[in-house]
Amino acid sequence: MATLREIRRRILSVKSTQKITRAMKMVAAAKLRKAQDNIVNARPYAYKYGAMIKHLALDEDVRRHPFILQRELRSPEDRKIMLVIVTSDRSLCGAFNSNIFRKAKQLLETDFKTCYERNQLKLLTVGRKGYDHFHKRGFPIANYYIDFFRDMNFGKAQGVVSTCVREFSGGNADEVYVLYNEFKSALQQQIVVETLLPIEPEKVEAGVQQPSATDYIYEPDMPGLLNTLVPSHLNVQMWRIMLESFAAEMGARMTAMDTATENAGELITDLTLFYNRARQSAITKEILEVVGGAEALKK
Repeated sequence: MATLREIRRRILSVKSTQKITRAMKMVAAAKLRKAQDNIVNARPYAYKYGAMIKHLALDEDVRRHPFILQRELRSPEDRKIMLVIVTSDRSLCGAFNSNIFRKAKQLLETDFKTCYERNQLKLLTVGRKGYDHFHKRGFPIANYYIDFFRDMNFGKAQGVVSTCVREFSGGNADEVYVLYNEFKSALQQQIVVETLLPIEPEKVEAGVQQPSATDYIYEPDMPGLLNTLVPSHLNVQMWRIMLESFAAEMGARMTAMDTATENAGELITDLTLFYNRARQSAITKEILEVVGGAEALKK
């Protein structure tokens, strides 16, 4: 049975941990507010930009662009894929990273199984946790970005896009996908698998007349304008994805630290109750020993 000193030491240790988790929760909450404002401001522009490019891609001439054209493969086995996996740089954020790892494993066992078995799948990891997880398990990592979110900026997102474009243009990847946590609320994140390259045209439902993309006027010319718009679109979408992931991470960390703080409080209550009972038992035992000694002296 633990001594009173050990119980007191345990209570002090849990109280110290509770202070840390409470402080981390407050820091995450402050960062979440700023991250939430950033993603709310970025979404309308990114969504509208993406919708415009997808609408342009309905035009046959626009689909000749190398980033929009669907490559014709000799067989499904020739398919080469790059999967960009966005995780956090630090832990203590609940199931934020483990959900990503679980989804990645599911993709490798289903949609990307053939490519993975034929060594035609490469990973690009953003975040230390993703790199550590897949590097230890021997997955083929084409490139990685560690401490990405410590000083996140648009230039870093452009660097990730440059790597993807280089692999895609060089024929090392026929398709580029991004796996990340989309921010819904502080309590909810949604795992998303998004196609980055090639750019998919706007989807048209069966039986609905295909909308026309000829309502745009290109100045000075279509190829020159697309060579500017398409790379810019990719950079904007990657920046939005990074903002989504960072906001989701802060929400997950705030929730995890809030839960840890509450659990620490419950543990302190239980330990204090146990300490008081043990102390009362020790006092009662001492009183009985004194009484017993006094009775022995009388006899």
